Amino acid sequence: MTPEILLSLLAATVQAGTPILYATLGEILTEKGGVINLGVEGMMLVGALAAFLTALYTQSPVLAFAVGGLAGAAMAALHGVVCLWFLGSQIVSGLALTIFGTGLADFFGTAYNGIQAPGFNKFSLTVLSDLPVLGPIFFRQDALVYVSYVLPVSLWLFLRYTRWGLAIRTVGESPAAARAAGLRVQFWRWAALLGGGVLIGMGGAYLSLAYTHLWTNGLTAGRGWIAVSLVIFAFWRPGRAMLGAYLFGGVMAFQLRLQAMGTVLPSSILLMLPYTLTIIALSMSSWRGNQSKAPAALGRPLEPCE
Repeated sequence: MTPEILLSLLAATVQAGTPILYATLGEILTEKGGVINLGVEGMMLVGALAAFLTALYTQSPVLAFAVGGLAGAAMAALHGVVCLWFLGSQIVSGLALTIFGTGLADFFGTAYNGIQAPGFNKFSLTVLSDLPVLGPIFFRQDALVYVSYVLPVSLWLFLRYTRWGLAIRTVGESPAAARAAGLRVQFWRWAALLGGGVLIGMGGAYLSLAYTHLWTNGLTAGRGWIAVSLVIFAFWRPGRAMLGAYLFGGVMAFQLRLQAMGTVLPSSILLMLPYTLTIIALSMSSWRGNQSKAPAALGRPLEPCE
């Protein structure tokens, strides 16, 4: 493999990992508030379709990206109605949300299969793009990739050093203690759920606005499930989520390059690679046991008094 091909593969790794990173950070924020959301796949699809249609009819990629985030929040609100309002099962609701989102996107998106829409194109960041090795990989990308570079640090600072972040972490660790401290547990769980939904929707929007510039049914191709597993792999830490997203993105980019090169390996084997890595990553994460830093009240339904 020549240096040029290797740099191209690494640049593709960053791009392929970006939608996973957005979705993973959204799921981390949601779970820090104590809510499990397994509907990431469906939410990403709805966000991708909403962003695509907005870009197609308004010709504004920036507005489309925002609409994709709002669509993700709307899907998260459905999850919240079931889990936070009616105190239903978070697992069942999340699975239903994925099925609902997939069907909704397929129903309204079928007529647009293969149609292109305006989106975000790559551009170089001044002097940074000329840096040896790092420049071609990290600084010749699109605007949404550049935004993703600051998101993990921003989320870490938010959760660790702001009153809002501390409130979200507290209701995720101990709703009873949060209530004793005067916090509105339901309010902060809703805030974490909707904020996470925005990021998840933006992850889907990236796929249709920057990664492909078109719509096709099943555009996420399992990335939502990878994001859910990556939260565990990252131990609920935004910084580790970035590394994990690029790891999974690298596997996806490598798989596509192998297919383009006409490898003799069956295509079904290549398609298995990202999900095989997911199983391996989850198996390795299980070794950490109680050191995984999962929120103590994660997935626990609130009592009516809370």
